[in-house]
Amino acid sequence: MNRPLASTGWILVTTLILVLAFIPLDPFLSTRAQELPEGIVAFNRLITDFGTFGWMIYVSGLVLAVAFILQRAVGQAPFQRKARTVRNLAAYFLLTIGTASVLVHVLKFLIGRARPELLVDLGAYSLTPFTGDTLFESFPSGHSTAAGAFFGAFAMLLPKLRPLFFVMALVIGVSRVIVGAHYPSDVAAGLLLGLWTSMMVAFLFAKRGWLFRADEGGWPIPKRTGSRP
Repeated sequence: MNRPLASTGWILVTTLILVLAFIPLDPFLSTRAQELPEGIVAFNRLITDFGTFGWMIYVSGLVLAVAFILQRAVGQAPFQRKARTVRNLAAYFLLTIGTASVLVHVLKFLIGRARPELLVDLGAYSLTPFTGDTLFESFPSGHSTAAGAFFGAFAMLLPKLRPLFFVMALVIGVSRVIVGAHYPSDVAAGLLLGLWTSMMVAFLFAKRGWLFRADEGGWPIPKRTGSRP
């Protein structure tokens, strides 16, 4: 069985089911979420921008550059091995997050869904593709995609903590609905797109023997553990 293809299949099916389930409820859930007590809304405004691609790309790129330089500059073998591991970790995050960013922005441009702030004027299902206007880039949620990719990468690397990372990604995704930036279906699609990207890059790394190896079923698992994702 082609494991990357199988993984893509079940994530695609899950995405379709969730999006189709949420779409009829999007206007209601979005409106009610924004009507939550001000303390809850304020807290979500505080945490929501954690899910931005910019800082994730800059930090992982900086760590990658520093690790690469140290690996070349220091001649001691033990230190070089540690620097190589850090380099590969940073490369995994950078490639995962960078790929997710490209994919979600292309989808936003192609789909052109109006954001919740235009609900009264255009409704919840208005599509105006190819505008390049952020007001028409609601689907999928970029912040949710970033959170799905970021915490998805951690989940692939630390399987025992996977439920915690999934909850953290979900919290960021839900915050996008509460602050009025996205509909629930936007968030569901974004989270699963980010998760899919983290898995596909893990498959790629496992094929090359970087950070991951393939288990008996062909799934990528961290080299230091035998648990299946």
